[in-house]
Amino acid sequence: MANHFIIFCNENWVFNCIVLYYSKYSQLFLLQYSCEALLCSLWTFKNENMFTYDMWHYLIFLWSYCENVLIIRTQSSKTQFCFVIVANFFLFFYLKGGRHVDYVVDQIVGKLIEVVKKKNKAGVSVKPFQVKNHIWVFINCLIENPSFDSQTKENMTLQPKSFGSKCQLSEKFFKAASNCGIVESILNWVKFKAQTQLNKKCSSVKHSKIKGIPKLDDANDAGGKHSLDCTLILTEGDSAKSLAVSGLGVIGRDRYGVFPLRGKILNVREASHKQIMENAEINNIIKIVGLQYKKSYEDPESLKTLRYGKIMIMTDQDQDGSHIKGLLINFIHHNWPSLLKHGFLEEFITPIVKASKNKQELSFYSIPEFDEWKKHMENHKAWKIKYYKGLGTSTAKEAKEYFADMERHRILFRYAGPEDDAAITLAFSKKKIDDRKEWLTNFMEDRRQRRLHGLPEQFLYGTATKHLTYNDFINKELILFSNSDNERSIPSLVDGFKPGQRKVLYTCFKRNDKREVKVAQLAGSVAEMSAYHHGEQALMMTIVNLAQSFVGSNNVSLLQPIGQFGTRLHGGKDAASPRYIFTMLSPLARLLFPAVDDNLLKFLYDDNQRVEPEWYIPIIPMVLINGAEGIGTGWACKIPNYDTREIVNNVRRMLDGLDPHPMLPNYKNFKGAIQELGQNQYVVSGEIFVVDRNTVEITELPVRTWTQVYKEQVLEPMLNGTEKTPALISDYKEYHTDTTVKFVVKMTEEKLAQAEAAGLHKVFKLQTSLTCNSMVLFDHMGCLKKYETVQDILKEFFDLRLNYYGLRKEWLIGMLGAESTKLNNQARFILEKIHGKIAIENKSKRDLIQMLVQRGYESDPVKAWKEAQEKAAEEEEMQNLNDDNSSSSGSTSGPDFNYILNMSLWCLTKEKVEEIIKQRDTKGKDLGDLKRKSSSDLWKEDLAAFIEELEKVEAQEREDVLAGMTGKPIKGKVGKPKVKKLHLEETMPSPFGRRIVPQITSAMKADASKKLLKKKKGDLDTSAIKLEFDEEFGGTPIEGPGEELLNTSGPVIKTPKPKREKKEPGDGGGGSLVLFWHSVALMMLPDLSNNEPARKQPKRASIIIIELENQSWFFRNGKIPTR
Repeated sequence: MANHFIIFCNENWVFNCIVLYYSKYSQLFLLQYSCEALLCSLWTFKNENMFTYDMWHYLIFLWSYCENVLIIRTQSSKTQFCFVIVANFFLFFYLKGGRHVDYVVDQIVGKLIEVVKKKNKAGVSVKPFQVKNHIWVFINCLIENPSFDSQTKENMTLQPKSFGSKCQLSEKFFKAASNCGIVESILNWVKFKAQTQLNKKCSSVKHSKIKGIPKLDDANDAGGKHSLDCTLILTEGDSAKSLAVSGLGVIGRDRYGVFPLRGKILNVREASHKQIMENAEINNIIKIVGLQYKKSYEDPESLKTLRYGKIMIMTDQDQDGSHIKGLLINFIHHNWPSLLKHGFLEEFITPIVKASKNKQELSFYSIPEFDEWKKHMENHKAWKIKYYKGLGTSTAKEAKEYFADMERHRILFRYAGPEDDAAITLAFSKKKIDDRKEWLTNFMEDRRQRRLHGLPEQFLYGTATKHLTYNDFINKELILFSNSDNERSIPSLVDGFKPGQRKVLYTCFKRNDKREVKVAQLAGSVAEMSAYHHGEQALMMTIVNLAQSFVGSNNVSLLQPIGQFGTRLHGGKDAASPRYIFTMLSPLARLLFPAVDDNLLKFLYDDNQRVEPEWYIPIIPMVLINGAEGIGTGWACKIPNYDTREIVNNVRRMLDGLDPHPMLPNYKNFKGAIQELGQNQYVVSGEIFVVDRNTVEITELPVRTWTQVYKEQVLEPMLNGTEKTPALISDYKEYHTDTTVKFVVKMTEEKLAQAEAAGLHKVFKLQTSLTCNSMVLFDHMGCLKKYETVQDILKEFFDLRLNYYGLRKEWLIGMLGAESTKLNNQARFILEKIHGKIAIENKSKRDLIQMLVQRGYESDPVKAWKEAQEKAAEEEEMQNLNDDNSSSSGSTSGPDFNYILNMSLWCLTKEKVEEIIKQRDTKGKDLGDLKRKSSSDLWKEDLAAFIEELEKVEAQEREDVLAGMTGKPIKGKVGKPKVKKLHLEETMPSPFGRRIVPQITSAMKADASKKLLKKKKGDLDTSAIKLEFDEEFGGTPIEGPGEELLNTSGPVIKTPKPKREKKEPGDGGGGSLVLFWHSVALMMLPDLSNNEPARKQPKRASIIIIELENQSWFFRNGKIPTR
């Protein structure tokens, strides 16, 4: 015999009927009706929102056998959240609910919000009451001694801890609930709400005058009958606006308006709804132009509603300017793609280089175009070259010249078809990350091939360029910014530096300071000497980071931290202002980057100025010593630190023809453990000791878990407890310093035993995971490359560095040979003069040079050798741009004997003669010794010198740490010397503690295997998350219950209740978890997120998910249930 259970819900109260049959828990199926007569014949709906008594009885009869909780998705977001509760066989239908309702509903709503947030990261934030508007909840429960706030018993006030049982909904149920349509209904409502809010931001009326937008110079005809002929010029900053306003003096203000942008606008394709709503730049542009989100502008007639018929983009001619253009194109394309087809966008270009000679002036709109002109222009050094990096470089006179020749400087964007849409989406959509990787990889490979074959780079703005497709802009101009973004964010394999770090080191090498210098002053020097074009604050932070030495920062600091450069207490965020701290080169810097190797490097040129090289060539791979982190466009990099001596030993093994030993990540002064978990996966564990039966001692934290953050986010909640978790510890004391960690934690003996059984490292969150799946670096050819293992990085660096030792040997042989010849000629000349074989008195310089040539003297050997090296250098070194080379060489048409003829009379003395002869013999000996050495010998010598100095530096660091720890006599109040004792032992681990060895559990290995499997399938994206150096927890915490393992006994009950016997449902007594909250059901009804009445909606599938005693059945449209 089947038991019938009838449920219905919608805003009209009578529409759909779900009939659920139950029989022996084994045969369940669903029948769906759309029959108002059936509903009306079964129940009536009264004004007081109560069902008839017969219906109550009917519901109770079924529920006593079947569901305890049933969730129904309402058909309209306007429907009020409602409860039907069967409590102790009294059924209530009301809107107030009670604490037993909140107890169940909060679990359901919380999980649904989590799912909605994951699927709606960029949308409107969802509140719990908004989720409740999409569901009804039916609850059947037995509560021990319920209490109410009134005699009507509409609101139960009993605390959940006194229910006598718990309702824990299973993950199966939540997973089914997320897939049954409720989430989609909420998302549809969220989308509708977001669109409604955006539409409110737009004005549907075209105004001739608008107010409230600062710095806008509105066109006089904007918003009028000639609005389609008006153009809004969007400039990059206020200085660019001044340039545009100067140009308006030529073309007039009636049809042209100007509005300055404050930096880069938002990428609306990936921005959240809140970001778009609150973004002043976006809202101002919409208001100025008169755009409306609800319009598509497919019909040309709809353009008449706009205040401006075109937008002209006016930015700097650099990569960041190209990015701003791209973001504006993306903004229009994402919201109104039809506008691109109407020629709505255009750009205004300005020269990036000007070459002038006499009255002739040439303008170049791209660097490749300028380079091509130089190659074909003889004696181009006779021309005056001026670089225009920003629009602010141009004068008001030049601005008028630009606008007077509008046809040359105005470039129209032309829509060419679907390939333009695909190109814009490729550049800005988060879904196209893998495609962007391939896009950039192909670009870098094409650039490499062009350089190898001496082909010119592509450029867009030739003299005949009048229009441009979006596809060409993305693939030929914007891609330069994307590649530049990667170059600024991802380091080089060769030296481990990003460009900003390399500029700092270049400046320090060039200054060669013997005294300390303020960080702020050094930043100014870097900007001056290396043509740094970005904010000085970022540059100062780069200098600070290069000098930091606390655990988790650098294993080898290249700059000395003289002052407060940050500690592990706050992860470096506690560094002093750059105005107050000093730095200088570390004594290890030039041992790692030998000065002799600078002669082999390819230096770059910027603004006609020689700046840093494309990379330095250290003696060991610094990218492994100090690690690397960064995220660019389509690619991300994360490499941990490795032990310096271990890398040096591996290099020595490779020099001896042996394979390198495997290496684990290692951080200087880290006292914890790093264990291998899987392929490129590691577990980083802190140190914890059990001192006695109620005391534990934490003496090390996982890498990049900062001391203060750990105290506030881990120990404080454990001490004070939270709403869901009671207090775990009773007290803790701190004995750490800025370099060491020591927490002494007190807890009850019972809690300590439970924690140790669960795992102290998990309970105290002393384990984090570390992965090496994003080892992406620029190789020596400037191409991004992903490395699978650390050994791959080490081997590629080894081959390159060994080759450069060969080049160094060749360079030194040539240089020593030239210097030896020069000294030999000088010594010979002096001796011949002393012995009277040469007379130079009363002779012209020309006669002297002729005499030296006849006697077999060589022209300056060192200078001749250097000139030969320059001629042999590759053209792409751009040495011709360096005017200093030509002016300082002092070369003449004939031989150069200044190195002999300019010697002073002091050189004729006996002492000087002996000194020159000694120098000559020393150079000859050095040359002979060098020829007998191999490249491996040279490398081993450098490694030995570095290790020797490293020992001295680390010994000095240890002394500095211990400084001040010993007692020093000080005067007390009465003038007698006293001794203030600083107890060093208080900061050290207790000698009596029992160390807890960190364990790698099978669950951790299984989780690591799952992540590795996802990686192989391509599910793990290397650029999904931006990695910050100063993140609070540098690793990913190991997933585990932590202290929650100790609280499985349920809420804390102050007064224990007497034990009661279990009773069956309906007996009115208390009971166990399984007895009273053993099942959950969820039903999905048609979606009315578009706010249409229920009767107008098409009939859709109804789904019920029921879970009884941890077993699940799914029903769809009356079909037989499946588990």
